[in-house]
Amino acid sequence: MKTLLICLSFILLSKVMAEDEVNEKYQPKTRDMVVASGSTVYLNCTVEDNDNSSLQWSNPTQQTLYFGAKRALRDHRIQLVQATSKELTISISNVSLADEGEYICSLFTMPVQTGKSVVTVLGVPKRPVITGYIGPVHENTVIRLKCESSGSKPAARLHWMKNKIPLHAQHFPTMEDPRDHTFTVSSLVEFNATKSDDEASVICAAEHPSITSEASISEQKIEVLYPPQAVIRASAEFPKEGMKLHLNCIGQGKPEPQLTKWMKKNGELPQHTTQEGNILTFTALNKSDAGVYICEVTNIMGSVEAPFSLTVYDPSALPHSGIDHAVIGGVVAVIVFILLCLLIVLGRYLIRHKGTYLTHEAKGSDDAPDADTAIINAEGGQASSDDKKEYFI
Repeated sequence: MKTLLICLSFILLSKVMAEDEVNEKYQPKTRDMVVASGSTVYLNCTVEDNDNSSLQWSNPTQQTLYFGAKRALRDHRIQLVQATSKELTISISNVSLADEGEYICSLFTMPVQTGKSVVTVLGVPKRPVITGYIGPVHENTVIRLKCESSGSKPAARLHWMKNKIPLHAQHFPTMEDPRDHTFTVSSLVEFNATKSDDEASVICAAEHPSITSEASISEQKIEVLYPPQAVIRASAEFPKEGMKLHLNCIGQGKPEPQLTKWMKKNGELPQHTTQEGNILTFTALNKSDAGVYICEVTNIMGSVEAPFSLTVYDPSALPHSGIDHAVIGGVVAVIVFILLCLLIVLGRYLIRHKGTYLTHEAKGSDDAPDADTAIINAEGGQASSDDKKEYFI
């Protein structure tokens, strides 16, 4: 009896395993999909084997989309990609949040086999909108900017930058739209405007999984008004008597400052000066032109004066810079060194090649009693070439 029960159990187990193996071959295989709103999703369903039954795709509301190669729902967005006995693939273009849900692939065997594909649709955030900027602001004014982006699912993340430098922001609570369950996010930044912020670029960017390339951004340019600054530049470093000289009054500010006037401290402007734009010109300098000259520039933020002390030099006694003396001294030192080296080399050469030459061509003339004898002796000395010798001392 016990042996019979074991045999029956083994037979039943084998039958169940065989059925499971058959069911596995007919089991539709699908996968879950995540897609951004407005793009295209592909639903793929495959089986290992088929007994000539048909594959079918249906949407989350149980509507049949395709039965084999036959269209079942009149929706132009849904298209057939591939239909065989072992595969049914369809596409849905311009996906919206309403398309999100569980799609069923069915194989009509006995019993019916099904596979599920969960489609998640990401709500793409709308481009951020920056508000709060009301135009050019005065220096040291507090600027408050708000950024808002809607339509994201899940909620997007906002961040701020000013001239590519991150800004600390205050984030407001996320708001959910009950109709489509998308989210609206917003945040606020505050900072004191300085003149270095003039023409600055403030950016609000939305980051979200549906944005694959770069975050959706909005930009706000900032203009800052600040008082003027001024400086005077001369056309010559050492103005000398009789020369022509230009003094240029350079102003900086926002808005751009304008020259108000030129004046001379404790005196009148020389009659031989002319004014053109921001430039004061001396046609021919003289000693009496020396003094402090002042230009005044102004804009809507204020006025400022820039002084310049003018010294007129005598043409015959112009100062020389310390750099010129150093350069000249260095050149002279190098030339003297080279000359000394040449003298030393030349002296050593002459010493090594200096000598005295003595010959015996007139040997015996010193002992001759008279001139005729000396000549005879000298000629006799020349006759014998073997006796003629040179010595180098």
